[in-house]
Amino acid sequence: MFDLSNKIAVVTGGGSGIGLAITQLFAKQGAIVHILELNETAALEAAKGIMASGGKAVAHACNVALQSEVDAVFESIGLLDILVNNAGIAHIGNVENTSEADFDRLFSVNVKGVYHCMRAAIPRMKEQGGGVILNMASVAALVGLSDRFAYSMTKGAVLAMSIAAAKDYVKENIRVNTISPARVHTPFVDGFLAKNYPGKEAEMFEKLSQTQPVGRMASPNEIGSLALYLCSDEASFITGTDYPIDGGFVKLNT
Repeated sequence: MFDLSNKIAVVTGGGSGIGLAITQLFAKQGAIVHILELNETAALEAAKGIMASGGKAVAHACNVALQSEVDAVFESIGLLDILVNNAGIAHIGNVENTSEADFDRLFSVNVKGVYHCMRAAIPRMKEQGGGVILNMASVAALVGLSDRFAYSMTKGAVLAMSIAAAKDYVKENIRVNTISPARVHTPFVDGFLAKNYPGKEAEMFEKLSQTQPVGRMASPNEIGSLALYLCSDEASFITGTDYPIDGGFVKLNT
């Protein structure tokens, strides 16, 4: 089950955190993984690790916010079977203290980045008779989160774009779904705590963990496992659907 042998998979932000877990798992299941990263060093290290384990991976430096860079990378890749739009950036703030520059920065990466990659991938998927697109949304698109105004805006857009694309391309055998994680323990979380709560990292980590009813954050590998299922043939009847993976955050906190 969940065999991806010889599938061509593109994962944006695939060099760290959730993206790295996805690339490693997809490669383990036989996919040829193309890692798109703003940080070329991270992409190269991820690809090197995968190949050292017997997998197949190619690293690409790419700013998904720039359509010209995305188009060039996808042109070099050619036909593909799977696209995982995982690259994204975070922001803390409400309407009043979110600057226009920050709003535009989040929109350019989290929304336009997804658009750019889908726009480049879909014609290639159509050419070979189908494919799978998985976009990373968030519980921020589903419930109100304090001080996450711009971030929530972008993830709501990802959710809406995904449903629209699923409708538009269902007859082309292209499935489009989303994953909406709650908090996931990644290096980003550790860096955030070190920067904003020096000396209180452990205390704040526990506080954030307890916001999930199960009492902990998810691991990147747990998100990767759901991504594997949704991108495999076992999920061939699923499209236009969002999957919260949140430790009960959405349904059990009300």
